[in-house]
Amino acid sequence: MLEQLTRRFRAAAARARRVERRELREFRRWAETTDHIVHLSVLVFVPLLIGLVTAVSNVVPTLSFLLFPPLASGTHTLFADPRGKYSEPGRFVGGLTIGAMCGLGALWVSNTVLNGPQGQFQVAAGAATLAVLATGLITWPLDIEEPSAYSTALLTLLVQPSQRMPFVGSIFLASSLVALVFVVWRDRFYDRRATVLYKSTTGDDHVLVPMRGDSAGATAMLAARLAAAHDAGKVVLLDIVDDPEAAETERALLNGPLRQRNASTADLAGEDVSDAIRDEVDRLETRAWEVETRVGVPCQVVVAASDEPAAATTLRAADDANCDLIAAPYESEHGALTPYLRQLFRGDTDVLVHRSRNGRTRWKRVLVPVRRASDVAHNMVDFAIRLAGASGRVAVATCIGESGDRRRAESMLMDLVEPFDAPIETRGARTDIQSFLVDTGSEYDLVIIGASQDRSAASRFIAPPTFERLQDIDTDVAIVDRSH
Repeated sequence: MLEQLTRRFRAAAARARRVERRELREFRRWAETTDHIVHLSVLVFVPLLIGLVTAVSNVVPTLSFLLFPPLASGTHTLFADPRGKYSEPGRFVGGLTIGAMCGLGALWVSNTVLNGPQGQFQVAAGAATLAVLATGLITWPLDIEEPSAYSTALLTLLVQPSQRMPFVGSIFLASSLVALVFVVWRDRFYDRRATVLYKSTTGDDHVLVPMRGDSAGATAMLAARLAAAHDAGKVVLLDIVDDPEAAETERALLNGPLRQRNASTADLAGEDVSDAIRDEVDRLETRAWEVETRVGVPCQVVVAASDEPAAATTLRAADDANCDLIAAPYESEHGALTPYLRQLFRGDTDVLVHRSRNGRTRWKRVLVPVRRASDVAHNMVDFAIRLAGASGRVAVATCIGESGDRRRAESMLMDLVEPFDAPIETRGARTDIQSFLVDTGSEYDLVIIGASQDRSAASRFIAPPTFERLQDIDTDVAIVDRSH
């Protein structure tokens, strides 16, 4: 009984860990989108910073609660649009402080010249007018206009006479504290989110290439150039053989000395090596040599024999070889991907399907069409930068149709490419994706698109995935899918 309970407990714990890992992975993917990062930061930092200033104000009685409304508003502006017009720390601190000083000056003029009301919470209309006017006149030429500055200018008019100068000082100190936290957050996290947070740009350096079809050599070179972007990159060429004895023979030849492969007859395990096996070994060795010498990435060859479906063998080989990306040559059947490739998409490893047009082995001009910012889009942009290199050209485009919101599309593209340290062109087209790619695809060496695995069955029935409508594009195509 105790042993049975222990097994049940271990099984429940294992299921809980799987659920926890899945939820953590889903949250990380959700957080990769810039809009989500910004909103999450607003929810975290604005309350914490206002709470911190409130705690300080409770200890220092001279700090007036009147400083909190403009401070909260300005803090939200900083974190909600980290690279916007009003998100410069100097503008934030200077605007709030000058606004308070203008309110103080307007109050003095009102009390001494205009004989305004002297009671608490009574403000002359002239004082309010002067405070706002002075704030605008001073912040405009200094280029530190800040919406919250007008709030501090007006709130200063309500401060008790004995607290007016401390109020201006508290505005400066509190805004400086907020600006310091914002600068650290923006420089250390937000601007570096591609390396700090985006898992899609930190992996995919061990690439498995199933050597299937005539274009496998070109796909192996593409995999090598992706892996070369990381110091620990490597390429694994996979040959799947139906006959276990033939697989053992291939492994023996691959692991044996060179003269054994060149011999006219070699006896391994009591059997003659067929010409087909020798040719296959020579092909694999040649591809591995090309990868290592032309790209400088370590390359190994794996031979697998299995009676299960080829896709299952490929996924297991990727796991055994510690590969986090499978780069497979394109295969089609009746205008759609073959069951082999579709099964790879359903696996737990990232997949890139490469359709080669003319055996190209360098891709210096890369186009990345996207629908929205996501972890898959980040992955595609990262791949494009790796392939194009320092001297290449990368363009990220989106199609908004005839009635789409261009401003929103441009904002999405900027959020997508901003974290990457590379010159990236952005393009917004008022046309459908297929027409756009037919018209512009030939200008590029490679088009990288998503596999659209997040679309519903009904959506895919109404409008097939983009990669299934690219037969007329005379350029290489890479279809990227992130593991589930």
